[in-house]
Amino acid sequence: MLVEAPHNQNAALANKPAYDLRQIDCDPNFWYPVAWSHKVRKGKAFAARYAGHPIALIRPEKGPVYALEDRCAHRQVPLSKGLVEGDCIKCCYHGWAFDRAGKCVTVPYLNREDVGRPVKAYPCREKAGLIFIFPGDPALAESVPLPAVAQVGNPDYKTRLFSPRLKCHYSFMHENLMDMNHQFLHRRQMGSITARFLGQDKGENFLEARYSFARKGGNQPLAEALIFGKHHDLEGREQPVEEVVSIRTTYPYQTLKIHDKDGDLIMDLWVCYVPLGADQLGTQTFGLLSVKKPKWGFLLDLAWPALGIFTHRIFEEDREIVEMEQKAWRELGGDHNIEVFPIVKSLRALLAREGVPNRAAKPVSKG
Repeated sequence: MLVEAPHNQNAALANKPAYDLRQIDCDPNFWYPVAWSHKVRKGKAFAARYAGHPIALIRPEKGPVYALEDRCAHRQVPLSKGLVEGDCIKCCYHGWAFDRAGKCVTVPYLNREDVGRPVKAYPCREKAGLIFIFPGDPALAESVPLPAVAQVGNPDYKTRLFSPRLKCHYSFMHENLMDMNHQFLHRRQMGSITARFLGQDKGENFLEARYSFARKGGNQPLAEALIFGKHHDLEGREQPVEEVVSIRTTYPYQTLKIHDKDGDLIMDLWVCYVPLGADQLGTQTFGLLSVKKPKWGFLLDLAWPALGIFTHRIFEEDREIVEMEQKAWRELGGDHNIEVFPIVKSLRALLAREGVPNRAAKPVSKG
């Protein structure tokens, strides 16, 4: 399926070539998480990746974490295998030392300045237990804000972390969460429920869809009841709107928020799909799920393991589906999806508009 510019764009944009969405890379001029903070210990280096780029995260004993290309300028050995000494990282092979700006400050066996070549440094920030890098133009980093991340640090919420890898293009994940009509897939976990579309909002860089859910049969899972409250099968009668589920893609991030009938936020999910591989046909997910604590907070603590099992099973069903979609794309040689839901059509246009066609992408006929 080809992705074109929306009809309400100006003439220049309307004439923009169409590309297969699965050949459109993430725009690198945003902050992307590449590791959890607790994974990068003091005095240690950690290997991470963004798309086809190896990243070394270095946390000195004192001072903030920083990010360099994970290749020594000398023999291309991973710097993440090296030794952190002071504010520098020393390559494990010959001891070339690099500072947080990527400058080579020591070639120990030559005793001369300005001998070694530098390595690339990435703007790096830490927030909400995540380490972010800015893989695009470093001159833009200061003008691009870090995202708001769920309810991390809010004592009224309990937050779960998750970071699975998937063998699919990031766009499949945006589509999967935005389209709540796929609840049939989760019937074994959630019983028989249907999504009811309530409306949408959209702008230049975001799209939001709102839903409620009606139970048509089956028992409500404990974990779902903990989040939503107790729901009953009304035996064919229309179920009132008690919670509103809002899914929003604000490029390149995605959120899912649930508000109860009084308008209070009871669940807040934030997720970023970080591309892996030069072709970006793999995804590293970084997500945080915050759940509002009930009046008796220990009840949430008791149910926390069950909530983890429930969300894991839901995600594994989604994982199998999106990886099958990616497999079909490979076998068919392109995107043959037939999309009919207007929200997903708008989402695909947003991802195409904000992303960057990769080197393999070729303009294709819109006809």
